[in-house]
Amino acid sequence: MAKLGIILPLISSIFLIFTSDVYSATKFTLINQCTYPIWPGLLTALGTSQLPTTGFALQTGESNSISVPTAWSGRLWARTSCSLDSAGKFTCATADCGSGKLECAGSGATPPASLAEFSLKGGGGLDFYDVSLVDGYNVPITVEPKGGRFGNCTTIECATDLNSKCPKELGVVGPSGTIACKSACEAFGDPSYCCSGAFDTPDTCSPSNYSQYFKSWCPQAYSYAYDDVTSTFTCGGASEYIITFCHSSPAR
Repeated sequence: MAKLGIILPLISSIFLIFTSDVYSATKFTLINQCTYPIWPGLLTALGTSQLPTTGFALQTGESNSISVPTAWSGRLWARTSCSLDSAGKFTCATADCGSGKLECAGSGATPPASLAEFSLKGGGGLDFYDVSLVDGYNVPITVEPKGGRFGNCTTIECATDLNSKCPKELGVVGPSGTIACKSACEAFGDPSYCCSGAFDTPDTCSPSNYSQYFKSWCPQAYSYAYDDVTSTFTCGGASEYIITFCHSSPAR
């Protein structure tokens, strides 16, 4: 019979091999169900591994899957009405990342932009994910975990077309009507809306009439900076996150 001192290291080795296999890289699958093309952008948070792409195009009905390393944090969004100018500069009408190229290359979305945010833990920890309207709204967005082993693993969304419902003072208007909806912070710059200055704590920054308006239409999404209780979700061991733009998009 083998001694206990030999068995325990062997069990530990097998456990490490098993967990490293179970909690390997996660897959992000981005799907465009909008009736128009979109150009997703991806931004990695400082201190975490970069993704193989930071921007690409998706026609209606197209999807793209990306392998995401464990312990990755960052955000992604959809740019709309993008084009190249005569000088070859790439720009978008909403959520432009300002790189001048298809790849965002470390630049984030210019508000307004609907965001999907992630903090992946790997190694058996809980992933944190959310849909955020803190930087405003441009397209409907849904996040669906797949293969989660523990945690709530809830599908979350802001699937409503908020552009058609946007308060006039927050609207970004294009040739065919409102194309995005600003946050009150972006529209007015008031610290009480931005949760900045004297309002930079949960105790001093309360929901505004504008954030409550966003919340009424998209109750699972962040409506202002300290909207954590009803807007942060967790999932452990998910093998894939499906991010769908315009899950129930109306014609545009």
